[in-house]
Amino acid sequence: MAIVKPFKGLRPPKEISKDLACLPYDVMNSDEAAVMAKGKDCSLLHITKAEIDCLAGTDVHSETVYNKAVENFNMFQKKGWLVEDSEAKFYIYAQTMNGRTQYGIVGAAACEDYNKGIIKKHELTRPDKEEDRMILTRYTKANIEPVFFSYKAVPEIDAIVENIVKNQKADYDFVAEDGFGHHFWPVIDPQTNKKLEELFATKVPYTYVADGHHRTAAAARIGLERKSQNPKHTGNEEYNFFMAVHFPDNQLNIIDYNRTVKDLNGLSEDQLIEKLKVSFDVQVIGTEIYKPSKLHEFSMYLGGKWYKLNAKPGTYNDNDPIGVLDVTVLSNLILDKVLDIKDLRTSTRIDFVGGIRGLGELKKRVDNGSMKVAFALYPVSMQQLINIADSGNIMPPKTTWFEPKLRSGLVIHKLD
Repeated sequence: MAIVKPFKGLRPPKEISKDLACLPYDVMNSDEAAVMAKGKDCSLLHITKAEIDCLAGTDVHSETVYNKAVENFNMFQKKGWLVEDSEAKFYIYAQTMNGRTQYGIVGAAACEDYNKGIIKKHELTRPDKEEDRMILTRYTKANIEPVFFSYKAVPEIDAIVENIVKNQKADYDFVAEDGFGHHFWPVIDPQTNKKLEELFATKVPYTYVADGHHRTAAAARIGLERKSQNPKHTGNEEYNFFMAVHFPDNQLNIIDYNRTVKDLNGLSEDQLIEKLKVSFDVQVIGTEIYKPSKLHEFSMYLGGKWYKLNAKPGTYNDNDPIGVLDVTVLSNLILDKVLDIKDLRTSTRIDFVGGIRGLGELKKRVDNGSMKVAFALYPVSMQQLINIADSGNIMPPKTTWFEPKLRSGLVIHKLD
């Protein structure tokens, strides 16, 4: 069963919460971060992307940047921009997008659960990205940004969240510059906090990393590192835990993650279509954007036209948690077999476009000549993600896109 416990959060005063909160470190580059933080001295980007306060050209992985992050983190606390709660508690963090709201519980997950496989993953991680987040955590002695977890919904937990949201005014309630709403409640009652901890321990056998695999892996490694350095280790120290927002699976939607390709592997457009007809029923749609409406249906933009591609029966395996995925079908039947793209992680001929940008982005890239063909996919379901994680499998690269992204800075977990 999952260990998720309350903690003493480090949080901003209400009046600066909107300016302090920011997007995760990995959805922007340094120049974009500098623009986002302009005029906002209290933006958390001064900690998560501290290179914006260093000389231009400074290596983002240098000791200079990490030291600047610590300096800014300490300064934020001295100025009262981040204040620690006096008691350990859970927090409810809700996000609203397109009129739909999802409610997550912010708590401290156990590093040991990750090592034991109780926290399940579905993606591979890159050592360099893990190392970067490890170093920042080591320097700041805090989980500055939360990770995005899911769990199979528990009615008793839902009821507690609903009661708090209905009867308690949110500490933070704002709409960010991207139009998404963010709402945040501390769980004040000690007995409610205790009950939530008990419900996770008795009703939630596993939690699932939805977004933030590198931060999760880095947190678990920091826990082991700190354990090895402490001869009086008990297992109860805060470094044995890390901050995660836990959303019930039935409230989450995964957005499509699409592909564009720079060339047709020496084929003409007509030749490509003929080769696709071996494995797909191909239908010309025309110039109007077409979005796939079901599993194993794809749309393709080529030569100014949209096409609907339906994979023929027998070309996919719905009984295999990986084989059923449309990213697998596309990779096997088109990218590999027809376009000779063997490794999605290393190929420079392919690019990936999150569905939040819309299918118009695919059309634009093909029309401007930077790409030759684009493919849109039906999004993966939460049940597919859980099936893959439960079976110990790993999803192909760039399969899931979660939106809205968690805002960093609404609460921070200190390791000491």
